[in-house]
Amino acid sequence: MNPPIHWQILRTDIQSCMLYQRRSFANRLRKIQTRAKQQKDINNALSQLQKDIAKSIAQRQSRQDNLPAISYPEDLPISQKRALIADAIAKHQIVIVAGETGSGKTTQIPKICLALGRGIDGKIGHTQPRRIAARSVATRIAEELSSPLGQAVGYKVRFSDHTQPQTYIKLMTDGILLAEIQHDPNLLQYDTIIIDEAHERSLNIDFLLGYLKNILPKRPDLNIIITSATINTERFSNFFHGAPVIEVSGRSYPVDIEYRPPATDTNQVDQAFQQAIIDAIHEAGSLDALGDILIFLPGEREIRDVSHALHHQNFRDSDILPLYSRLSPAEQDKIFRPHTGRRIVLATNVAETSLTVPGIRFVIDSGLARISRYNVKSKVQQLPIEAISQASANQRSGRCGRIAAGVCFRLYSDDDFKQRPEHTEPEIRRTNLAHVILQMTNLGLGDIQQFSFMEPPEKRNIQDGFRLLEELQAIDASATNHNDGKLTPIGKQLVRLPIDPRLARMLIASNSQRALHEVLIIVAGLSIQDPKIRPAESAPQADEKHRIFTDTTSDFLSWFKLWQWYHEQAQHLSKSKLRKTCESHFLAYLRMREWHDLHGQLLGIVRDMDMTPNTQAASPDDIHKAILPGLLGHIAMKHDEKGIVGARNVQVTLFPGSPLSKKPPKWLMAASWIETSRLFARCIAPVDPTWLEPLAPHLIKRNYSEPHWSKKRAQVCAFESITLYGLPIVHRRNIHFGLIEPATCRDIFIRSALVNHEFHSFGKWFKHNQTLLKEI
Repeated sequence: MNPPIHWQILRTDIQSCMLYQRRSFANRLRKIQTRAKQQKDINNALSQLQKDIAKSIAQRQSRQDNLPAISYPEDLPISQKRALIADAIAKHQIVIVAGETGSGKTTQIPKICLALGRGIDGKIGHTQPRRIAARSVATRIAEELSSPLGQAVGYKVRFSDHTQPQTYIKLMTDGILLAEIQHDPNLLQYDTIIIDEAHERSLNIDFLLGYLKNILPKRPDLNIIITSATINTERFSNFFHGAPVIEVSGRSYPVDIEYRPPATDTNQVDQAFQQAIIDAIHEAGSLDALGDILIFLPGEREIRDVSHALHHQNFRDSDILPLYSRLSPAEQDKIFRPHTGRRIVLATNVAETSLTVPGIRFVIDSGLARISRYNVKSKVQQLPIEAISQASANQRSGRCGRIAAGVCFRLYSDDDFKQRPEHTEPEIRRTNLAHVILQMTNLGLGDIQQFSFMEPPEKRNIQDGFRLLEELQAIDASATNHNDGKLTPIGKQLVRLPIDPRLARMLIASNSQRALHEVLIIVAGLSIQDPKIRPAESAPQADEKHRIFTDTTSDFLSWFKLWQWYHEQAQHLSKSKLRKTCESHFLAYLRMREWHDLHGQLLGIVRDMDMTPNTQAASPDDIHKAILPGLLGHIAMKHDEKGIVGARNVQVTLFPGSPLSKKPPKWLMAASWIETSRLFARCIAPVDPTWLEPLAPHLIKRNYSEPHWSKKRAQVCAFESITLYGLPIVHRRNIHFGLIEPATCRDIFIRSALVNHEFHSFGKWFKHNQTLLKEI
């Protein structure tokens, strides 16, 4: 006789299991209970369930026993408030922590959660806006917990996972957490989620905040902590129904703000602006001759111009170093190495949050930045130079005051600062929403206009996102009107590829074009920062080296040529020699490795999607035909009078660095249109306009003119003209008009063919008509 089953004991044991396993065990228990009513022999299933439950309980106990020792640096301001923060986290499901740069919130809050017992049932997920920040923060926390990176503390960025099952704290980009929602909608693998740098209000952050708000009722055990240096605490608190806010005092040392506007007003970094920077450096030198200086500038061109001006000043004991995202990793590393003398760092806004430059005594803030904006009317992503918000200005000033009292020189007036908006406009209100709509449709989250965004996007931006998805054939056309469309088979494939929808569309088209091998390499290259380095002081030498792997007929084929060159070198060289070879050819070795790794990850995904790379080399035309479906909105043609005219009648300038810019093809496509001083088409290749009609049947517009009777063809014909986004791809093609307007054709046939005797037939009707005409 079977022993009695103690269901209540089993349920209690399940409650002791790790969080992300409870639901699975509870479902199995319900199935066993259902079977118990139908048959007596369920011992095997019950025995296996009990073993799995016991294993989960043991794993949970092991995580509890192996917690690393936790200590807090007493010199950090947040350490003084850790008891208050811990109490708030224990009592509230959502907590907002606002603290200035340098308060230690990024590294210490995960440790406070760990000390509270969070991270045992599930991981502590900690998001960062950028990959470099995720890696560096994980490294710092691991060092403070005296644990090797990847064990107690790990990180996961795109296509690189340095975590283990026993990991307690998992650093990741917000994009990684969004991707995990697809296979873990309730985020059961986490018991705590920390959203850091929330003030940036990136597209991913806004989407995450809305999604987390929606799942909180389903996950009462889940804790959410939102942190930022400069945050609109009232808005965040109201969004989460009055969540408590904890303010943490800022830096270890005070920072004085000095306003030093240039002699003349200007919106560009010109000579007057450069002189204001030089004057601020001299003033900083009078306070501390060896104090490091961080100068914020809008972009790379401005960094080069100011660097050139500063070198002419011959500052004593000073190294002038640039810092921007496209800089090679080796040159970025110079910023963090120990040094003697004074260091003057010229940086874009990447140094606001992503990177902490050590040892800064003075900050010189130009008050400008390139802010990415999407122009709905022209369908162009713009990068205009704009005045930064007050929040960004405060973030910049917070870069100093960590090692001693600091000074921030603002190259604008106090009145100018007060007139600026408090916060930078959220990205969701200034970007294309196609990717968001695609993900929301796939997750079944309903109408984007009804989703819980802190600041809902404008209706015209939503419609524009739907139009791009329609262009890519990813969603039903009805969705542009009803917001209830379903993903097409192509759309379902796009969702599975963790890259830009345009690039993903290229991969899907390349499979049928038998060019997947080549296009996969090109798409992976377009998804990373350009590995080619072109230092201002060595531009001619860099151009000469880059000419080896430049294809003069297509910038896309240049990516493929560079890939082949790199892997030919890798076959014969050791890693150290390969690195040196890349450096001698002005290539960033780590970006080449990132390209290689990304290609490998994408290759695994497309194979899982039953897509097989071609073994025979594809022709250039086949490669370009596969790329074109992702860039139908980025085509252009050479006009005799207007120059290069792009889709929707926009004026385009070919990027000067392209070999095709000197002698452009009649028709071309571009990987991107970026507007800075002008609208530039980057990464271009020629196309044949005859390819467009079969690739874009859902987008082309047909126009018919001059219907007429053709005696030679014995049918009513007309001239057909076809345009795509306003560009004429077919002009006055003679076609049969009968299937288009039958009634009109009947009238023309009678008047032109029959009356004028330009038609002959052996049919009885024709003989009858001829007889009747003779009688008349």
